[in-house]
Amino acid sequence: MNTLYAILVGILIALLGYIAGSFLVSFRSQKPSDYIDHSPIFDIREILTGEMTTEGVIYGPLGKVDTRFVAKMNAVWDGDAGTMTENFVYSSGRTQDRKWTFEMGVNGKFTATAPDIIGVAQGQQSGATVQLTYRIKLPDDAGGYVLDVVDWMYLLDNGSVMNRSQFRKFGIKVAELVATFRKAN
Repeated sequence: MNTLYAILVGILIALLGYIAGSFLVSFRSQKPSDYIDHSPIFDIREILTGEMTTEGVIYGPLGKVDTRFVAKMNAVWDGDAGTMTENFVYSSGRTQDRKWTFEMGVNGKFTATAPDIIGVAQGQQSGATVQLTYRIKLPDDAGGYVLDVVDWMYLLDNGSVMNRSQFRKFGIKVAELVATFRKAN
């Protein structure tokens, strides 16, 4: 019985260590305040405006590239309200369209909605970064799952944006996206 008890305690300690590590020293440990002094300043009304081109990859749960994509984006702002259309073409030939609606709040906070977003996405601008958290319902041909998403966008000195997103189900990372946004030529 002591051996079984020791094994169970060992498993519990390992699990708690994994959980703590995923919150303290990983992608999820970032906070907007970590970037408050970074420049250039990322104001989505200025950076995510007009026609943009996006290229990216989506990694599956085992860390291998699952799909690649390119997208055309167009964002229009009227004061603190904005819309952004995204037209994706995946390496499989599948296409997907999304239309975001943004509303700026105070102190760099904003909200966003889109048809495949469950509820309201919460955003925070901070220094050269933007964090956006939301729940997304995947299309039926991609499983129809609802996933928790954390997007981090990092403004580069040349005006391009590097985006890294993690998608989780029951707290377990099931996909990761890395993409660039840049003004269309």
